[in-house]
Amino acid sequence: MSRADSLSLFTIHMKRAPVHDDDDAVTKKGKVLTKPPPILLDELIEEILLRIPATSLLRLRNSICTSWRTLISSSQFTNDHRRHLMALDADRALTHTRIAYYGSVKSYPTIGVFSLRSVFKSPPHHESTQVVTYEGRHYRVIIGSCNGLLCLLDEDCDGDGFLRHRAAMLWNPCTGLTSPPLEIGGAFMVCGFGYDHVNDKYKLFGIVEKKHCESVTRIFTFGPNSSWRTMQYFPHRPGDRNNRAFLVGYVGLFVSGTATLNWLLYGHYRSNVVSVISLDLVNETYTQFSLPSRDSDDNPDVYPELCILRGCLAVSYETKRTNWTLWLMKEYGVPQSWTKLAIIPHHRSLFGPPSSIALRPIHMLKNDVLLAIAPGGKFVLLNLNDGSIHFPKFDSSSDGMSRYRPLSQHKEARVFHLYHETLVSPSHFGLPTCSSEMRLIKPTL
Repeated sequence: MSRADSLSLFTIHMKRAPVHDDDDAVTKKGKVLTKPPPILLDELIEEILLRIPATSLLRLRNSICTSWRTLISSSQFTNDHRRHLMALDADRALTHTRIAYYGSVKSYPTIGVFSLRSVFKSPPHHESTQVVTYEGRHYRVIIGSCNGLLCLLDEDCDGDGFLRHRAAMLWNPCTGLTSPPLEIGGAFMVCGFGYDHVNDKYKLFGIVEKKHCESVTRIFTFGPNSSWRTMQYFPHRPGDRNNRAFLVGYVGLFVSGTATLNWLLYGHYRSNVVSVISLDLVNETYTQFSLPSRDSDDNPDVYPELCILRGCLAVSYETKRTNWTLWLMKEYGVPQSWTKLAIIPHHRSLFGPPSSIALRPIHMLKNDVLLAIAPGGKFVLLNLNDGSIHFPKFDSSSDGMSRYRPLSQHKEARVFHLYHETLVSPSHFGLPTCSSEMRLIKPTL
């Protein structure tokens, strides 16, 4: 039991338990009466509740009293709880942090979720990390997450083989609530989901391609009576033969605190173009800035990996074909602030078939233990202080993705997104909610 849960139980005890000490007992007509137990101030109760994980709060909300239900369900408490969570350092945030994934094969309408804390506790002698599985009405991909909300897209092909994204939907796996489907009307060539903290708005961006090679750049703000708005065209035109570079992935990386979506722009062979295209969700404007320069003898066929480490934008390079270098951008958007965070030597256990991607960092603790996805396809825990390597174990038997190898052996054809558990609901920003779009699959005993 966590310290926060202990505090909550202490609160419950203080509110309900009778006091039987002799000093507090009063005898009246042969009966022993007790003084009312001490009552904690509402302000103190709220401060305690703000420190409890969202999953525990959901249980307390439904089982204690009406006043707690009202408090925990309010948008103000939800926002205060979210802000408290975001202020935690990487180690303490592990309690609230999950990784969700989906399969790239459209026959699997399932999404797997597992605890990041369990992964870090896994090696070398602990039990396997358990995967919890959710099933949707349609095959859905995850294009982003922020504040506990995952943005899902329905994806399929029409009769002519044309890829289309029929609708987008927000989902909080912790609460189980989703927003109504948002019609897209085409396929996203480039997209991203993020939070404008200045205006307290959640936004979906996309270049929507329609048939006959027509496309339009649009942005949607989630809320009552919102609609798609056309905006300035994306500075890079996907598919243009005159491009000197290409986007590494069509989904933008959201960096919390900066209200930006970020795409990696990588030059073709022998090109020196390595930069980031950034979309500011507050002003809805673009900027572009450079990444750290690469050495001339680096392998141009291995693409860099954009990621977030310690709350900052980061990038992983393969360097001189012998190691990976991690760079951290300490001041967002300022190329001069790129700082070398770590150099990780190649190890034969990290490789598999030839790959065009670098080591992909996921999360780093204060003690410099890094969770990453190796080019060989496995999750790996790297201790950057002593060089030790561990491969965490997973029990992914419940995810139903029978055509893939188990998650402990390979991440094959699975796409991963890190998120933090919160109480944020679409109803908090004016949208109706539904609890039937994503169904928790109970494990078979």
